[in-house]
Amino acid sequence: MDKIDTIDTQILDLLQREGRIKRKDIAEAVGLSIPSVSDRMRKLDARGVLTGFHATVDAKRLGHDVMAFVFVQSTGSDHYAEFVETASALDEVQELHSVTGDGSHVLKVRVRNTTALERLLATIQAVPGVRGTRTSLVLTTHKETPYLRSQPMVLASPD
Repeated sequence: MDKIDTIDTQILDLLQREGRIKRKDIAEAVGLSIPSVSDRMRKLDARGVLTGFHATVDAKRLGHDVMAFVFVQSTGSDHYAEFVETASALDEVQELHSVTGDGSHVLKVRVRNTTALERLLATIQAVPGVRGTRTSLVLTTHKETPYLRSQPMVLASPD
C-alpha cells in the first residue's frame, strides 16, 4: 500500500507554506536528518504527491488586471478532446475544469484588460463544439490559495 505518514504530511505542509524553505529547516522541524528529508521528498515526488515547485506572482503587478470565470456550453462530446487541448494551450487560461450543471467546462482566466478578454472569448467560442460561453468577472479576491491540508492516509489512485 502507498501511504503517507505524519512526517510526510508535515513536510508537505511546510513546503506548501514556504516553498523556498531549506531542507535543513524542514529536517529540524520534523526531527529527521537532511538525507532522510531529501529521501522522503524524492519519494513524494516519485509517487506524484508533489507535482512541482512554483513561484506565486502578483498578477495585477504584472499587468493582468482582469480575472474571470468562463463557463463553456458545448454541443456534445464529439469535440471534447479538441476543446481541452485548445483551451489548455491558451496562456490566459490558468485553470480548466470539466463540470456538471450548466455547461461542460469552467475556465479561470487572467488577462490584461477587457479588450484582451473579448479576444480570448472569441478564440474560445471559435473552438469546434463550443455552443456558447457565460462569463463572470471577478471584482475582488478575498482568498486564493493552492494550499491543501493533508493527513496520514493510504494514497488515492493517481487517475
